[in-house]
Amino acid sequence: MQLHGVPGPFSTARLDALPLDAAHADEMAAVLFDPALHAYTGGAPEDADALRGRYERQSAGSPDPAELWCNWVLRVRADGCLAGYVQATVRDGRAEVAWVVGTRWQGRGYASEAAAGLVRHLLARQAVRTVVAHIHPDHAASAAVAAAAGLTATDEWEDGEVRWRRDAVPERASGINRPV
Repeated sequence: MQLHGVPGPFSTARLDALPLDAAHADEMAAVLFDPALHAYTGGAPEDADALRGRYERQSAGSPDPAELWCNWVLRVRADGCLAGYVQATVRDGRAEVAWVVGTRWQGRGYASEAAAGLVRHLLARQAVRTVVAHIHPDHAASAAVAAAAGLTATDEWEDGEVRWRRDAVPERASGINRPV
């Protein structure tokens, strides 16, 4: 998943998830310009300079060596354009994930595809055993993305958001319940 502090890329059927770099700031500022993207999370769109600074900090990684920051931009392979991002904060076998797809690219299944790809990418690594996302209870589209990625809503809440969760499927014990 990570080589020398940089999360490795991964791909889905239509998307390439590329490790975040400050050089993505100009294009991503245009992708993320719509204030509607912040309706459930708060904040406001950032200009390219503000994004560049944030991307530099995120790319440098967590100051806590026990925590891993993984951030990817999403490139639509068919047209080469960036369309959003996915991210994960990994600590003690648990990854907290999030996703954002720009307004122009919504309604095409990119968020579900990216989130499912991210969850597969994380759970394929032995270090991640649980994936969680926190979703505003009124954000039906994000809840649908979480469900498409195999996460299930729990009865737990954090900061006014519902915790969604998916645990890695434990491997079967050798010789037990093996298909014939």
